[in-house]
Amino acid sequence: MSRHPFDWIDARAEQRARAGLVRTLRPRPAESPLLDLASNDYLGLARHPEVTRAGADACLRWGAGSTGSRLVTGSTELHAELEAELAGFCGFEAALVLASGYAANLAAVTALTGFGTLIVSDSGNHASLIDGCRLSRAVTEVVPHTDPEAVRKALDGHDGPAVVITDSVFSVDGDAAPLTELATACRRYGAALLVDDAHGLGVLGDGGRGAASAAGLAGAPDVVCTATLSKSLGSQGGVVLGPARVIEHLVNSARTFIFDTGLAPAAAGAAMGALRLLRREPERAARGRAVARELYERLTTAGLDSVAPDACVVSVRAPSAEAAVRWAADCRAAGLAVGCFRPPSVPDGISRLRLTARADLTDQQIADAARVIVTTAPRG
Repeated sequence: MSRHPFDWIDARAEQRARAGLVRTLRPRPAESPLLDLASNDYLGLARHPEVTRAGADACLRWGAGSTGSRLVTGSTELHAELEAELAGFCGFEAALVLASGYAANLAAVTALTGFGTLIVSDSGNHASLIDGCRLSRAVTEVVPHTDPEAVRKALDGHDGPAVVITDSVFSVDGDAAPLTELATACRRYGAALLVDDAHGLGVLGDGGRGAASAAGLAGAPDVVCTATLSKSLGSQGGVVLGPARVIEHLVNSARTFIFDTGLAPAAAGAAMGALRLLRREPERAARGRAVARELYERLTTAGLDSVAPDACVVSVRAPSAEAAVRWAADCRAAGLAVGCFRPPSVPDGISRLRLTARADLTDQQIADAARVIVTTAPRG
């Protein structure tokens, strides 16, 4: 009797259901009555009229799509302008824009490593960095979370190129990496430091210039940063920032840049509009951090288990994956959208609600959100 080649999928689905780990798509309407603490729109710019107009104008001028890879027809004057402004804002020599933050991380990790390279990777790093390590063909040593001493031990005795890879702000608990200490360890052993600043750009540093700027590392010859344009800048796409020779190397060797269609002009235009708005309104970065701290204090005062936020991510721990799913659903029923992180998204196996502190939330909205989370929290 022949077996269908996809029968194993049914068994895997049953395992997920028993473990409470089934994920489903929930298309959202254009207008929602829910208070949004689930998205990554940290500065509240995704629907800002200046940002949406910049995206629409770019679409009308340059077309709906970029029409090809960046090395063929996918690079426009708009892309070059965006790269120059991102590099200048963040304090780096050069920048390269890609179709997503995921693609930017794969590009940076795989193009800057290879056979003979040692990668030292934080255990809490984002999946895109982990996938980059897997594709790099380098030796990867995963070290305990935010532990500079473990990084030093991993680098000690290695004879050859090495890259230390870390998120600037970790997406699960919202805690920040010790970038200054990591840079010191890297320089002691001649290693490069690669920082994914997806959750730091627009939030940390002077006026939102990012974690590297806040740590005094922006523009350093041994530091490379990646970031996404889809969080604080409310658009889509990714960027690699670093020394000009590093960016030139990526243009010639990063597969997710060379073989992928360039970022759509509308996304590039919207990101440009958001960046220029942030330059004029730098207080948005501080406001986002203040909202996060207020949420954290309200939730912990009520007895919930939360990690002190270093940026705009606030996580609240749940007793189980099933409890986290029910908690998120109860919040939604009460008019509040929150994120729900469960294994395998969380490497420590602890399920959480993940809240986004947005700079455009009012004091009343903060109070309402905290009240819903506290009143719907699992008991026992």
